[in-house]
Amino acid sequence: MPDHCLFCKIIAGQLPATVVYKDDQVTAIRDLHPQASTHILVLPNRHLAGIADAQAGDAELLGRLLLAARRLAEKENLGGGYRLIINNGADAGQSVFHLHVHLLGGRRMKWPPG
Repeated sequence: MPDHCLFCKIIAGQLPATVVYKDDQVTAIRDLHPQASTHILVLPNRHLAGIADAQAGDAELLGRLLLAARRLAEKENLGGGYRLIINNGADAGQSVFHLHVHLLGGRRMKWPPG
C-alpha cells in the first residue's frame, strides 16, 4: 500500500468512509462529492494507480470490479439505467490515483458526458 494513497487507507480501515460493499478483492464506498443521487466508487483492494497500469493477469480483478458495480446498481434500484466511468490520468479527471469505477445513477444522464 502506498503511504500516500487515500483509497488504500480507506480499504485498510485507516480512514473513514461509508462502505457499501466489501469482499476479499473489491471495496465500494459512497463518494464524498456525489455527482448523482447514487454515486458509488468501486475499488480494487490491491493498489493499481489506474486502468493503464492493469496487466493481463488483472483480468479477473477487473471483471470483479464491473460485476460488483452491477450488483450495487441492482441493490440501489437503478433499473432505469446507470453509468460506469473509469477516469485514467489527470487530463481525464482522475484525482485519486488508485483505480476506481464510478457508479452513477438516480438521474437522467446526458451525452456527451464531458
